[in-house]
Amino acid sequence: MTDLALRIAGAPISWGVCEVPGWGWQYDPETVLAEMREVGIAATEFGPDGFLPDDPAEKAKTLADLGLRAVGGFVPVVLHDPSHDPAPEVAAALEGFVAAGATTLVLAAATGQDGYDDRPVLDETGWSTLLGNLDKLSALAAERGVLATIHPHVGTMVENADDVDRVLRGSSIGLTLDTGHLVIGGVDPVALTVEHTGRIKHTHLKDVDAEWAAKVQAGEVSYTDAVRQGMYRPLGAGDIDLSTIVATLENSGYRGWYVLEQDTVLQSRPADEGPVTDVRTSITHLHTIAETLV
Repeated sequence: MTDLALRIAGAPISWGVCEVPGWGWQYDPETVLAEMREVGIAATEFGPDGFLPDDPAEKAKTLADLGLRAVGGFVPVVLHDPSHDPAPEVAAALEGFVAAGATTLVLAAATGQDGYDDRPVLDETGWSTLLGNLDKLSALAAERGVLATIHPHVGTMVENADDVDRVLRGSSIGLTLDTGHLVIGGVDPVALTVEHTGRIKHTHLKDVDAEWAAKVQAGEVSYTDAVRQGMYRPLGAGDIDLSTIVATLENSGYRGWYVLEQDTVLQSRPADEGPVTDVRTSITHLHTIAETLV
């Protein structure tokens, strides 16, 4: 038996809290963090800017007062523009990471546009700039004792199989394995895990309805609308072979976090328990997988 159960973390997006303007109705941080503790989650990613206090010390205190450890968080930055240096904004984010004792920086290669429903096409200069920035920011984070990773993400400059391959070949940064975004981007997360186990340093676990993912890939529906329609399912209720992914990582010696991150869009405050019900289901399924490991 591994210590996997001790490495299950939460993320505010499972409660519908997202950085995209107009994403949906947003829970307050007090409710989200209290419900995390209620279901037995002991650590969390920070969530979008403004969800927790901007002041690093206050951010750390907010989590500590509820007995939550800080995992780190998702930081979308423009990496492909030769005229833009992302280092200052990443350095500022790292101040909060260090103050809260967070260990993992989850970078996303932002397009510079709002939302995740469209993205530009990069030329060779853009790719060279992006890859160089990945290694530069990885070194910057390491100087502060934080592990930097790149998160392949729908609607960013690192989304599909070709993008992921270029990152693997052209940089040394570790990967955040997001099982849902990989599937929607046309990447097999099981094959990626098996073939590049050593590059995976952080994990976001989602389950996905494959029919909705195919509609997004075909351009029949936007990413945001598919999320609204329930494309993301509680762990074990979708079409991803999570058991193989987790077993491959654990058997390789991976000791990073498994962040339960089921993107949710809320139209209004739920009349029932709301998203925490699906979070409980996901935790139970992950515990079931953990019990099969030796």
